[in-house]
Amino acid sequence: MVSWQARLVLAQYWLTRRKQVFADPEKLRESAESHQAESVQVPNWVHRRFRVEASDVHGHRCYTLHPRRPENTQHILYLHGGAYVHQVETAHWRFLARLIEATGSVVTVPIYPLAPTSAYDETLAMVWQTYQQVLSRLPPQDQVVMGDSAGGGLALFVAQRIKQHGGPQPRRLVLFAPWLDLTTSDPRIDELEPHDPFLSAPGLREAARLYTRDLDLRDHRISPLFGDLSGLAPMSVFTGTRDVLLADSRRLRDRLRESGSEIDYEEYTGMFHGWVLQSLPEAEHARNRVSALVGD
Repeated sequence: MVSWQARLVLAQYWLTRRKQVFADPEKLRESAESHQAESVQVPNWVHRRFRVEASDVHGHRCYTLHPRRPENTQHILYLHGGAYVHQVETAHWRFLARLIEATGSVVTVPIYPLAPTSAYDETLAMVWQTYQQVLSRLPPQDQVVMGDSAGGGLALFVAQRIKQHGGPQPRRLVLFAPWLDLTTSDPRIDELEPHDPFLSAPGLREAARLYTRDLDLRDHRISPLFGDLSGLAPMSVFTGTRDVLLADSRRLRDRLRESGSEIDYEEYTGMFHGWVLQSLPEAEHARNRVSALVGD
Protein backbone atom coordinates (compact mmCIF):
# COMPACT_ATOMS: atom_id res chain seq x y z
CA MET A 1 0.00 0.00 0.00
CA VAL A 2 1.30 3.44 -0.95
CA SER A 3 2.01 5.64 2.09
CA TRP A 4 0.12 8.87 2.62
CA GLN A 5 3.44 10.72 2.43
CA ALA A 6 4.09 9.32 -1.04
CA ARG A 7 0.54 10.16 -2.12
CA LEU A 8 1.13 13.74 -0.98
CA VAL A 9 4.35 14.05 -2.98
CA LEU A 10 2.64 12.50 -5.99
CA ALA A 11 -0.20 15.03 -5.80
CA GLN A 12 2.31 17.86 -5.45
CA TYR A 13 4.15 16.70 -8.56
CA TRP A 14 0.98 16.70 -10.63
CA LEU A 15 -0.22 20.05 -9.25
CA THR A 16 3.11 21.79 -9.83
CA ARG A 17 3.55 20.19 -13.25
CA ARG A 18 6.97 18.76 -12.46
CA LYS A 19 6.73 16.74 -15.66
CA GLN A 20 6.80 19.76 -17.96
CA VAL A 21 10.62 19.91 -18.12
CA PHE A 22 10.79 16.40 -19.58
CA ALA A 23 7.63 16.79 -21.64
CA ASP A 24 9.12 19.63 -23.70
CA PRO A 25 12.57 19.27 -25.34
CA GLU A 26 13.06 23.06 -25.34
CA LYS A 27 12.39 23.26 -21.59
CA LEU A 28 14.79 20.36 -21.07
CA ARG A 29 17.53 22.25 -22.91
CA GLU A 30 16.88 25.39 -20.86
CA SER A 31 17.02 23.38 -17.65
CA ALA A 32 20.24 21.68 -18.70
CA GLU A 33 22.03 24.98 -19.17
CA SER A 34 21.57 25.84 -15.49
CA HIS A 35 22.88 22.52 -14.11
CA GLN A 36 26.53 22.40 -15.09
CA ALA A 37 29.28 20.84 -12.99
CA GLU A 38 31.15 24.04 -12.15
CA SER A 39 28.35 25.25 -9.85
CA VAL A 40 28.46 22.28 -7.44
CA GLN A 41 29.22 22.91 -3.78
CA VAL A 42 28.98 20.32 -1.03
CA PRO A 43 26.39 21.62 1.48
CA ASN A 44 27.80 23.01 4.73
CA TRP A 45 25.82 20.52 6.80
CA VAL A 46 27.60 17.68 5.01
CA HIS A 47 30.96 19.15 6.04
CA ARG A 48 29.76 19.33 9.63
CA ARG A 49 28.70 15.69 9.74
CA PHE A 50 31.49 14.08 7.73
CA ARG A 51 35.10 14.58 6.78
CA VAL A 52 34.95 15.72 3.16
CA GLU A 53 37.96 15.17 0.93
CA ALA A 54 38.07 16.97 -2.42
CA SER A 55 40.20 15.85 -5.34
CA ASP A 56 40.45 16.33 -9.09
CA VAL A 57 39.92 13.43 -11.45
CA HIS A 58 40.31 13.86 -15.20
CA GLY A 59 39.99 17.61 -14.74
CA HIS A 60 36.80 17.47 -12.69
CA ARG A 61 36.01 17.64 -8.99
CA CYS A 62 35.40 14.53 -6.94
CA TYR A 63 34.28 14.38 -3.30
CA THR A 64 34.87 11.58 -0.80
CA LEU A 65 32.77 11.55 2.37
CA HIS A 66 34.32 9.82 5.38
CA PRO A 67 32.24 8.94 8.45
CA ARG A 68 33.58 10.28 11.73
CA ARG A 69 33.67 6.73 13.03
CA PRO A 70 34.27 4.24 10.20
CA GLU A 71 32.52 0.98 10.98
CA ASN A 72 33.48 -1.17 8.00
CA THR A 73 35.85 -1.29 5.06
CA GLN A 74 33.22 -0.77 2.36
CA HIS A 75 33.84 2.03 -0.13
CA ILE A 76 30.90 3.12 -2.28
CA LEU A 77 31.31 4.83 -5.63
CA TYR A 78 28.06 6.77 -6.03
CA LEU A 79 27.06 8.00 -9.48
CA HIS A 80 24.25 10.53 -9.31
CA GLY A 81 21.32 10.76 -11.67
CA GLY A 82 20.00 13.69 -13.66
CA ALA A 83 19.61 12.50 -17.27
CA TYR A 84 23.27 13.47 -17.93
CA VAL A 85 22.21 17.13 -17.97
CA HIS A 86 21.27 17.84 -14.34
CA GLN A 87 23.70 18.08 -11.47
CA VAL A 88 23.80 16.31 -8.11
CA GLU A 89 21.05 17.69 -5.85
CA THR A 90 20.44 18.19 -2.14
CA ALA A 91 18.33 15.03 -2.09
CA HIS A 92 21.38 13.04 -3.17
CA TRP A 93 23.49 14.40 -0.31
CA ARG A 94 20.72 13.63 2.17
CA PHE A 95 20.39 10.09 0.88
CA LEU A 96 24.14 9.56 1.09
CA ALA A 97 24.29 11.01 4.60
CA ARG A 98 21.69 8.50 5.77
CA LEU A 99 23.56 5.70 4.03
CA ILE A 100 26.91 6.63 5.56
CA GLU A 101 25.43 6.92 9.04
CA ALA A 102 23.66 3.57 8.67
CA THR A 103 26.65 1.64 7.31
CA GLY A 104 29.80 3.48 8.35
CA SER A 105 30.96 3.25 4.73
CA VAL A 106 33.06 5.75 2.81
CA VAL A 107 31.35 7.27 -0.24
CA THR A 108 32.96 8.89 -3.27
CA VAL A 109 30.86 11.15 -5.52
CA PRO A 110 32.39 12.23 -8.85
CA ILE A 111 31.02 15.49 -10.20
CA TYR A 112 31.13 14.27 -13.75
CA PRO A 113 30.80 16.63 -16.75
CA LEU A 114 27.33 17.21 -18.12
CA ALA A 115 25.71 17.78 -21.48
CA PRO A 116 25.40 20.00 -23.39
CA THR A 117 28.78 21.46 -22.34
CA SER A 118 30.37 18.01 -22.51
CA ALA A 119 29.47 14.73 -24.19
CA TYR A 120 29.49 11.05 -23.32
CA ASP A 121 33.20 10.46 -23.99
CA GLU A 122 34.38 12.94 -21.36
CA THR A 123 31.79 11.75 -18.85
CA LEU A 124 32.69 8.08 -19.25
CA ALA A 125 36.41 8.85 -19.08
CA MET A 126 36.01 10.73 -15.80
CA VAL A 127 33.79 8.06 -14.24
CA TRP A 128 36.14 5.25 -15.27
CA GLN A 129 39.21 7.10 -14.01
CA THR A 130 37.43 7.70 -10.70
CA TYR A 131 36.86 3.98 -10.34
CA GLN A 132 40.50 3.26 -11.17
CA GLN A 133 41.87 5.81 -8.72
CA VAL A 134 39.47 5.18 -5.86
CA LEU A 135 38.03 1.66 -5.91
CA SER A 136 40.23 -0.53 -8.09
CA ARG A 137 43.03 -0.51 -5.51
CA LEU A 138 40.74 -1.96 -2.86
CA PRO A 139 39.89 -5.63 -2.37
CA PRO A 140 36.85 -6.49 -4.53
CA GLN A 141 34.81 -7.38 -1.43
CA ASP A 142 35.17 -3.76 -0.27
CA GLN A 143 33.93 -2.22 -3.54
CA VAL A 144 30.31 -1.17 -4.12
CA VAL A 145 29.20 0.74 -7.22
CA MET A 146 25.86 2.50 -6.87
CA GLY A 147 23.83 4.93 -8.92
CA ASP A 148 20.38 6.34 -9.60
CA SER A 149 18.77 7.01 -12.97
CA ALA A 150 21.53 8.03 -15.40
CA GLY A 151 23.98 7.16 -12.64
CA GLY A 152 22.60 3.63 -12.67
CA GLY A 153 23.54 3.39 -16.33
CA LEU A 154 27.02 4.65 -15.49
CA ALA A 155 27.32 2.06 -12.71
CA LEU A 156 26.52 -0.74 -15.14
CA PHE A 157 29.01 0.76 -17.62
CA VAL A 158 31.71 0.57 -14.94
CA ALA A 159 30.99 -3.11 -14.27
CA GLN A 160 31.08 -3.91 -17.98
CA ARG A 161 34.33 -1.99 -18.43
CA ILE A 162 35.91 -3.85 -15.49
CA LYS A 163 35.01 -7.14 -17.16
CA GLN A 164 36.38 -5.92 -20.48
CA HIS A 165 39.71 -5.16 -18.78
CA GLY A 166 39.77 -8.52 -17.03
CA GLY A 167 39.51 -7.12 -13.51
CA PRO A 168 37.61 -8.52 -10.53
CA GLN A 169 34.02 -7.39 -10.15
CA PRO A 170 32.91 -5.24 -7.20
CA ARG A 171 31.10 -6.85 -4.32
CA ARG A 172 27.78 -5.47 -5.57
CA LEU A 173 26.07 -3.06 -7.94
CA VAL A 174 23.09 -1.14 -6.57
CA LEU A 175 20.87 0.56 -9.14
CA PHE A 176 17.94 2.86 -8.43
CA ALA A 177 15.54 3.26 -11.38
CA PRO A 178 18.46 3.04 -13.81
CA TRP A 179 18.37 4.55 -17.30
CA LEU A 180 19.92 1.74 -19.32
CA ASP A 181 18.61 2.22 -22.87
CA LEU A 182 19.00 5.73 -24.28
CA THR A 183 16.94 4.88 -27.36
CA THR A 184 13.89 5.14 -25.10
CA SER A 185 12.17 2.86 -27.59
CA ASP A 186 10.64 0.20 -25.34
CA PRO A 187 6.87 0.15 -26.13
CA ARG A 188 6.13 -0.20 -22.42
CA ILE A 189 7.30 3.39 -21.96
CA ASP A 190 4.19 4.61 -23.78
CA GLU A 191 2.05 2.56 -21.39
CA LEU A 192 3.83 3.95 -18.32
CA GLU A 193 3.94 7.57 -19.52
CA PRO A 194 0.44 8.67 -18.32
CA HIS A 195 1.20 7.39 -14.81
CA ASP A 196 4.64 9.01 -14.43
CA PRO A 197 4.42 12.45 -12.73
CA PHE A 198 8.02 13.40 -13.48
CA LEU A 199 9.67 11.85 -16.54
CA SER A 200 8.52 11.93 -20.15
CA ALA A 201 9.97 10.38 -23.29
CA PRO A 202 10.47 13.61 -25.33
CA GLY A 203 12.74 15.13 -22.68
CA LEU A 204 14.65 11.92 -22.16
CA ARG A 205 15.29 11.64 -25.88
CA GLU A 206 16.50 15.24 -26.01
CA ALA A 207 18.81 14.64 -23.04
CA ALA A 208 20.17 11.56 -24.81
CA ARG A 209 20.77 13.59 -27.98
CA LEU A 210 22.66 16.30 -26.07
CA TYR A 211 24.76 13.73 -24.25
CA THR A 212 25.62 11.38 -27.11
CA ARG A 213 25.94 13.84 -30.01
CA ASP A 214 26.23 11.59 -33.09
CA LEU A 215 26.92 8.29 -31.33
CA ASP A 216 24.61 5.34 -32.03
CA LEU A 217 22.17 5.23 -29.12
CA ARG A 218 22.50 1.45 -29.05
CA ASP A 219 26.21 1.69 -28.24
CA HIS A 220 26.68 -0.39 -25.09
CA ARG A 221 28.83 2.27 -23.42
CA ILE A 222 25.86 4.59 -23.11
CA SER A 223 23.06 2.01 -23.29
CA PRO A 224 24.48 -0.90 -21.27
CA LEU A 225 21.37 -3.03 -21.83
CA PHE A 226 22.81 -3.67 -25.30
CA GLY A 227 26.10 -4.86 -23.80
CA ASP A 228 27.27 -8.13 -22.28
CA LEU A 229 25.53 -8.72 -18.94
CA SER A 230 27.22 -12.01 -18.12
CA GLY A 231 29.85 -12.35 -15.43
CA LEU A 232 29.04 -9.07 -13.68
CA ALA A 233 28.78 -8.35 -9.98
CA PRO A 234 25.61 -9.33 -8.11
CA MET A 235 23.02 -6.59 -8.63
CA SER A 236 20.30 -5.02 -6.55
CA VAL A 237 17.69 -3.00 -8.44
CA PHE A 238 15.07 -0.75 -6.86
CA THR A 239 12.36 0.76 -9.01
CA GLY A 240 8.74 1.95 -8.95
CA THR A 241 5.63 1.36 -11.03
CA ARG A 242 5.00 5.06 -11.79
CA ASP A 243 8.30 5.51 -13.61
CA VAL A 244 8.81 5.22 -17.37
CA LEU A 245 12.27 3.78 -16.66
CA LEU A 246 10.57 0.78 -15.08
CA ALA A 247 10.76 -0.67 -18.59
CA ASP A 248 14.57 -0.68 -18.44
CA SER A 249 14.66 -2.28 -15.00
CA ARG A 250 12.34 -5.08 -16.05
CA ARG A 251 14.40 -5.82 -19.15
CA LEU A 252 17.56 -5.95 -17.04
CA ARG A 253 15.84 -8.25 -14.53
CA ASP A 254 14.61 -10.60 -17.23
CA ARG A 255 17.95 -10.83 -19.02
CA LEU A 256 19.87 -11.49 -15.81
CA ARG A 257 17.44 -14.15 -14.65
CA GLU A 258 17.51 -15.85 -18.04
CA SER A 259 21.30 -16.04 -17.85
CA GLY A 260 21.28 -17.32 -14.28
CA SER A 261 22.98 -14.19 -12.92
CA GLU A 262 22.33 -12.98 -9.40
CA ILE A 263 19.86 -10.11 -9.08
CA ASP A 264 17.91 -8.78 -6.13
CA TYR A 265 14.99 -6.97 -7.77
CA GLU A 266 12.49 -4.85 -5.85
CA GLU A 267 9.59 -3.10 -7.54
CA TYR A 268 7.64 -0.66 -5.35
CA THR A 269 3.98 -0.15 -6.22
CA GLY A 270 3.04 3.47 -6.85
CA MET A 271 6.57 4.85 -6.58
CA PHE A 272 7.80 7.49 -9.02
CA HIS A 273 11.22 8.50 -10.30
CA GLY A 274 13.57 9.63 -7.55
CA TRP A 275 11.40 8.34 -4.70
CA VAL A 276 14.28 6.55 -3.02
CA LEU A 277 16.02 9.89 -2.42
CA GLN A 278 13.09 11.35 -0.52
CA SER A 279 11.86 11.21 3.07
CA LEU A 280 9.21 8.55 2.53
CA PRO A 281 8.45 5.28 4.35
CA GLU A 282 9.05 3.41 1.10
CA ALA A 283 12.43 5.11 0.70
CA GLU A 284 13.37 4.25 4.27
CA HIS A 285 12.53 0.61 3.57
CA ALA A 286 14.73 0.65 0.48
CA ARG A 287 17.58 2.38 2.32
CA ASN A 288 17.41 -0.22 5.07
CA ARG A 289 17.67 -2.96 2.44
CA VAL A 290 20.67 -1.24 0.87
CA SER A 291 22.31 -0.70 4.25
CA ALA A 292 21.94 -4.40 5.00
CA LEU A 293 23.47 -5.33 1.65
CA VAL A 294 26.38 -2.93 2.03
CA GLY A 295 26.98 -3.23 5.75
CA ASP A 296 27.20 -7.01 6.05
